[in-house]
Amino acid sequence: MNKDSKIYVAGHRGLVGSAIVKNLTSKGYTNLVTRTHAELDLTQASEVEAFFKAEKPEYVFLAAAKVGGIVANNIYRGEFIYNNLMIQNNVIHQSYLNNVAKLMFLGSTCIYPKKCPQPMKEEYLLTDTLEYTNEPYAISKIAGIKMCESYNLQYGTNYISVMPTNLYGPNDNFDLEKSHVLPALIRKIHLGSALMTKKWDLIRADLDKLPIEGVTGKATESDILAKLNQYGISLKNGEVQVEIWGSGRPMREFLWSEDMADACVFLMENRDFNDCYEPGSTEIRNTHINIGTGVDISIAELATLIKKKVGFKGNFSFNTDKPDGTLKKLTDVSKLNNLGWKHEVDLENGIQRMYDWYLSR
Repeated sequence: MNKDSKIYVAGHRGLVGSAIVKNLTSKGYTNLVTRTHAELDLTQASEVEAFFKAEKPEYVFLAAAKVGGIVANNIYRGEFIYNNLMIQNNVIHQSYLNNVAKLMFLGSTCIYPKKCPQPMKEEYLLTDTLEYTNEPYAISKIAGIKMCESYNLQYGTNYISVMPTNLYGPNDNFDLEKSHVLPALIRKIHLGSALMTKKWDLIRADLDKLPIEGVTGKATESDILAKLNQYGISLKNGEVQVEIWGSGRPMREFLWSEDMADACVFLMENRDFNDCYEPGSTEIRNTHINIGTGVDISIAELATLIKKKVGFKGNFSFNTDKPDGTLKKLTDVSKLNNLGWKHEVDLENGIQRMYDWYLSR
């Protein structure tokens, strides 16, 4: 990519896309194209076709997706598979029709089987049954990988698929119903700490910025307490307890979103599709690249680490009626490391950065 190449970042307001825009800008790229959902609905083929014909981007980062945590994935199954399939089908196909030089498709490591051997290598894709709670989302992302591979093989395009592990960072989603585990824990523990120390100004400011089911900081104390209790932040006899979904035993890997963005830009600048598989292969598959740290932590340990950073003095309870999901999900990042990139931000430092960002947003 040249510094003045026209680069379209789909999903530029999200956790992933905003980090990619920030990385590109910091490296001197000056011709970035973005559209909000209100300006361009990527599920609508006619709108995507008109956009590509008008803008003619040379490079595309496809970071737009419908995403959420375990509960959202399980409840909104139809929305997750439909929206993600439509977004990627439209963008990938129009990239081909409009001669995009290179495209990067971003997915997730939830593409791997529920009982996948650990750590998860790219070659383990489609070797067993998927985790039920996020199967529709995973199926859509697997379809995106195969679409990129198939277009490359039939049409000679240069599309790369990357599968990041669990991401966290600036512009994350802190909605307690729909967010992923790390931002949800940060917000719940922050609110629990404020409740423990009776800092109602902090609680009200938090709810004014991001209401919980319509409850803002202007609500009565009793209404706020009722809503917090509904989401597992309870006050009893002067002690605050924060509920954590599941047993706390599942192991998860977390990658700072700005590290992920750096990996994506590095690969777009320096690697092509033919770098993603062994030369001379008779069957070209599993060309996607895991992006992660190769290090994991239990949910209980994660909560304790956040508790330390926030300064929360209360207690945790584990609601085992809620699903754990896959017990261990650790990526094998040897392919990525061999291609020349390794992460920089460790989890403890990343959580501090995340919490600082949350407080200053």
